[in-house]
Order: sequence, then C-alpha cells, then structure tokens
Amino acid sequence: MRNSGIYFRSFVTLLIIVSVAFGWLLLPYYSALFWGCVFAISFTPLHRKLLAKIPAHPNTAALGTLLLCLVAVIFPLIILTSALIREGATIYRRIESGQLNLGLYYERIVNALPESLHRWLEELGIADVFSIQEKLSAGALEGSKFLASQAVNIGQNTAGFLISMAIMLYLLFFLLRDGSSLARTINLVIPLSDEHKQMLIQKFITVVRATVKGNIVVAATQGALGGFIFWVLGIDGALLWGVIMAFLSLLPAVGAAIIWAPVAVYFLVTGAYWDGAILILFGVLVIGLVDNILRPLLVGKDTKMPDYVVLISTLGGLATFGLNGFVIGPLLAALFMSVWSLFPAAINAQKM
Repeated sequence: MRNSGIYFRSFVTLLIIVSVAFGWLLLPYYSALFWGCVFAISFTPLHRKLLAKIPAHPNTAALGTLLLCLVAVIFPLIILTSALIREGATIYRRIESGQLNLGLYYERIVNALPESLHRWLEELGIADVFSIQEKLSAGALEGSKFLASQAVNIGQNTAGFLISMAIMLYLLFFLLRDGSSLARTINLVIPLSDEHKQMLIQKFITVVRATVKGNIVVAATQGALGGFIFWVLGIDGALLWGVIMAFLSLLPAVGAAIIWAPVAVYFLVTGAYWDGAILILFGVLVIGLVDNILRPLLVGKDTKMPDYVVLISTLGGLATFGLNGFVIGPLLAALFMSVWSLFPAAINAQKM
C-alpha cells in the first residue's frame, strides 16, 4: 500500500510536469488553439445538423461547417481588419499633417458653453483649452499611430499570421469531426462526480456560445449602426468609430454611448442642432435598443451573469489576455461562480 501511494504521487507529479511542458510548447500559438476551440464549440450545433443529413460522411460535414465558418465569420473579420488598419493609417497621416485636430473640436465646445458652465469647468481644472488640446491631439496621434503600425507589423509577420490561421482551421476541422469522442474522453478523466462534471461542462459551453453568438453579434450590430449614422452625418473615420463602438458595446453600463454621446453634445453646443438631435434619437432608439432586443434572443436570460461581473471580468480579461480576453474573462468568471456554487455540496459529500 505504501509503495502504491508513492507510485501514485510520482505519477501525478510526472503528469503535471508533462502537462505544463506541453502547454509551454503550445504557448506561441495559444491564440490559434483558443479560437479553434471557441469556433468549434460555437459551430457544433450547425455541424450536428449537417451530420444528421449525411451521417455516412463525417469528413464532408466537418468540411462544410468549416467553409461556412470561413464565409460567415473569418473572411469578414479579415476584410474588416484590413479596412480598419487602412483607415487608421489615413487618420494618422491627417493628424500628423495637422488636417485633423481633436483639440480644436474641444475648443469649440468650451467656447460655446454658457459662462456659468465655463467657470465651473475652470474650477474643475478642465477648461484649460491649450492643455486639453495637447492631450487630445497626443492621444489621437498615438492611437492612429498604433493602427498604422499594425499594417507594417502584419506585412512583416505575414508568415506567422498564415501559420496561426492554418493551425486554427486545421484544429477546427478535427474538433468538429471528432469533438464528441474527445469530449467523452475528457469527461472520463475529470475527477469529479458526473453531476458536477455535467454542470461545469455545460456552463463552459454556454458561456462560450453566449459570448460569441450573442455578445459579438450585438457588438457587431451596434458598431455597424454607429458607423452608419456617423457616415450619414459626414463624421470622419466612420469605420474606425464604428469598430470602437462595437468593442465598447461588449461592456455593460458604458457601451457605444461613450462614443456617440460626446459627438452629439458637440453638435448641439456648436449649433448643429439637427445633426445632434438625429444622433441622439438614433443612438437611444436604435443603437441602444439593439442590446435590449437582440441579447435576450441570442444569449438567453438564464445564461447572463450580473452586469458588474461581466464588466469587471471583461476589462480584466482584455488587460491580461489582450483581445482574447473578452471571451476568457467572462468564461473564467462563470467557472469561478459555478465552482463556488458547488462548494457546499462538496463539503456535505465529504462529511458523509
């Protein structure tokens, strides 16, 4: 029995070592692997429908689902990213040449304010036009410079990008084809009760699908609507602002309004009352209602976490994992809450 305990501990130690080493080996391509798993989970229901029609051809069903994923998601994202980078580069050149100066817009807003409000801004220390101008111009220059630099980075790292894309698509094909058997294997090695395993796995799948299917669709819709109204009103960089609004709409309590609301205020205080009124009405009645209408339909009320948890976990995920964090953050938060909800039952089972 003593030797058996030593062997088991040695085996667990070896298992941890080789698992960490394997994870370290895959680390350079973790984004490709992560998104391969995310897309596989998201498109599994569609794959099952295709497989039900051609049960004797699993490879064809997996390939068909992969092609649909490419057409519906991956290719549009690549095209949008390319257009966004080009527009960022254009805005960078305009800011650098002085054609576009955000500080001047701020100056117009301050000069158009009533005297009482102007004095209040001075007391708060934010009426120093020249100081704010410099900060706004510097911030806009840095942001557009970052987008412009991405065009150079993508050009220089084309080989790495193509390798990551190939790995993701290759993994996605096999996860779609062999996902069911792989899930059963993983289910067998998890050292938890069947009930707890089922709950955690279901929570994992639900959060991933809700984030991708629900939040991304809502974000894309709000971003597209925001970019459209900016284009209609003749605002420079409508595509860029639309993408920014799409990202911000992933965050509850702030959303796309953090972009369109200041622009509407600028229109109103500078005398463009019709433009300001149109932007406010469109923002409140169209962009704002998208979240209330689409999110419950695509996500489902029973899968939503509290808004403050989503906000904090999304911000933390973005800060820690970059763009991948808007999925990883809420996923970790959901698993955290699920595991702690199982803790009392685990304690009671231990006592018995």
